[in-house]
Amino acid sequence: MMKIAFLTLGCKLNYAETSTYERGFKAEGLEVVPSTQPADIYLVNTCAVTGHSESKCRHMIARCHRLAPAAAIVVTGCYAELRREEVAALEGVQMVFGAKEKGRIVSAVMERLAGKPASDVTVSETLPAYSSGERTRSFLKVQDGCNNYCAYCTVPFARGHSRNIPICEVVRQAEEIAAKGVKEIVLTGVNTGDFGRSTGESFLDLLKALNRVSGIERYRISSIEPNLLTEEIIDWIASGTKFQPHFHIPLQVGSDVLLHNMGRRYDTALFAARIDDIRAKMGPRVFFGIDVIVGLPGETDALFQQTYDFLKERIRPAYIHIFPYSKRPGTRAATLPDQVQDRVKTERVAKLGELCESLHSAFVAANKGLPERVLWESSRHKGPDGRILMEGYTGNYIRVSAPWDPAKPGTLEDIIL
Repeated sequence: MMKIAFLTLGCKLNYAETSTYERGFKAEGLEVVPSTQPADIYLVNTCAVTGHSESKCRHMIARCHRLAPAAAIVVTGCYAELRREEVAALEGVQMVFGAKEKGRIVSAVMERLAGKPASDVTVSETLPAYSSGERTRSFLKVQDGCNNYCAYCTVPFARGHSRNIPICEVVRQAEEIAAKGVKEIVLTGVNTGDFGRSTGESFLDLLKALNRVSGIERYRISSIEPNLLTEEIIDWIASGTKFQPHFHIPLQVGSDVLLHNMGRRYDTALFAARIDDIRAKMGPRVFFGIDVIVGLPGETDALFQQTYDFLKERIRPAYIHIFPYSKRPGTRAATLPDQVQDRVKTERVAKLGELCESLHSAFVAANKGLPERVLWESSRHKGPDGRILMEGYTGNYIRVSAPWDPAKPGTLEDIIL
């Protein structure tokens, strides 16, 4: 039996896709082994969001080749799309698949193993995918690609135009996930709220259809642009659905000048209005995770302070996902003047990190003593007193722990925080 190992860098979308490849190769009779072991094939799903990400991809490919010099290394993902010739030239790499070729990976590799020429079978350029292997939750891909072309971002070049599979196919996959006993689904995509662009459907219709899937008790939306999080969607979620009071919304920067310069499709007033609307309809216990990029070209001390003050005084999220800006070849931002020094970026990341800790602590404290439901996970660890603990997340994404109980992973329990 031939052995295959998988390595994944980057976003939850990549992990969902890798899980799908893994299920496909298992169905073809290959044995899946850990990536730290020798294998006949290594499939590396890559990321290119920063220069550091690309460097890590090259390191992973080189490590696979050292571990098993005769192995075939198959590479896909954003780095493979953006730097195809560079990837193909790396030692050990035998096959490279770009953004629109992902649906062919399993069949093409199996044909090559059998010594057959590659077939001309047409496949969808949108790979249906979801993560598996965990009893608690699954990441379900509902959309891919982006048409926005923000000045700093390579994603439209790496993943292509905005597209999706139809609602009926997404529902079918959600039903597969439910059949595995999974209770929570996290909807993932590059620009998740843009769902329906290639099928003429709407994101809200998708949410309503998924809400009817039996067996799934909780949904989360992994990331949604503020201009696509409409009042209609907010009203429906707030009306009493399986969608949790947890929103991951990219701000990127709290300066209208920089939002305009980077080609973002909203301003701080719209962003704040969306947050206010959700809190008004769903209460103060909603978890907001906010993406912020530090050190975009032209970000002066004063403009950074605008972002800091906007987050601290106006938005007050439960968590800030902080990313230092990385200059990406081929993007408009890479050619702009007033690039910010790395030292300044590091200082600003640290300052926002301290704010994040303060805001998160305040959010958790504000929920203390209140009733919640937690979905217990199967992972366990040793606590400070030596006891084995399990962990889980509440609906509003507060992580809690309790003494290990083998009967509880994958179940929901009412608790007092």
